[in-house]
Amino acid sequence: MDFELTEERSMLRTMARDFLAARCPRKLVREMVEDEKGHPAELWKEMAGLGWMGLAVPEEYGGAGGSLLDLATLIEEMGRACMPGPFFSTVVLGGLSLLEAGTEKLRRQFLPELVRGGLLLTVALTESAGVYAADAMRTKAISDGKGGFAIRGMKLFVPDAHLADYIICAARTRDAAKAEHGITLFLVERRSPGVNCSVLRTIAGDKLCEVVLDNAEVSEDGILGQLDEGWHHAQAIVEKATAMRCAEMLGGARQVLEMTVAFARDRAQFGHPIGSFQIIQHVLADMFTGIEACSLVTYDAIWRLSSGVPASREISMAKALVSEAFNKAALSSHQIHGAVGFTDDHDLPLYFKRAKSWELSLGDAHFHLDKVAAQAGI
Repeated sequence: MDFELTEERSMLRTMARDFLAARCPRKLVREMVEDEKGHPAELWKEMAGLGWMGLAVPEEYGGAGGSLLDLATLIEEMGRACMPGPFFSTVVLGGLSLLEAGTEKLRRQFLPELVRGGLLLTVALTESAGVYAADAMRTKAISDGKGGFAIRGMKLFVPDAHLADYIICAARTRDAAKAEHGITLFLVERRSPGVNCSVLRTIAGDKLCEVVLDNAEVSEDGILGQLDEGWHHAQAIVEKATAMRCAEMLGGARQVLEMTVAFARDRAQFGHPIGSFQIIQHVLADMFTGIEACSLVTYDAIWRLSSGVPASREISMAKALVSEAFNKAALSSHQIHGAVGFTDDHDLPLYFKRAKSWELSLGDAHFHLDKVAAQAGI
């Protein structure tokens, strides 16, 4: 693969960086952390006008027909800006789910509205165990004998569920010898009776929700993929979302490095910039090396996804590496900044908290290292 940005992706990166610098300042990020919804509606409309919602949506559904590499380039810039709002839950989790498992009818019904910015989506997979595993699925969908289903159970850590128009929910529809069988994906309208969402308190102020489903009704038209065979679709969705999360974390880590280098150049001690001291130089060099390694493995994984090449091992490698590198970069940056980096007015805590939150999102380093080990036959 060619790791150089194409001209189009380079233009996309520049445009996104300039736009977010102007329209998504850290002041807005802090406001959205405290805001009940965490959704900057005006910014959302502007992004929709730029075509960002439909970047990876095929042209036949009103999108730009871009690749996952294009989407990752955009999302990396969003991570750099700590951009708040439901872009990841709607476009990555929701949009890619419709493309992965949605019927043609559902795609034509929902994707054009998503592209226009008028539809918010999310995906509900994890439950009380907090893991992405079929045997942890306790939510059930009971057939009413007329083609419809009533869903009962509780989902945890569902991003932006309080805002979503629809929640793509995994539920068990049949007991089976293998846990991977008997799971179905349903498109559940959030405002329908029996669906209750509450926002959880999180370290980063991101809007993760508890979703309780009490006989929430769904028709058979709301099934994504095949009845009882939704788990392999869920796995594909999680893999793509994990790769995009790696790009987002990579953007955050790059911004932390740039902030720290700038501080080391400006902060003087003993009559010299602290960046002239060897120990500081080595810490920064270590941060840079780790982040560049993460960039290579992340974009290798995303290139594989874009090319239709198996990428499960590379995605897990990337998530394990980026999770550790972003947290290490944030911690090292705190050590270099000293006390000023711990104040609420400083930008660094925004990134440190996101590093911790995104580390756990879609599986932490230990989870993905176990997957790599299993694929290596260990």
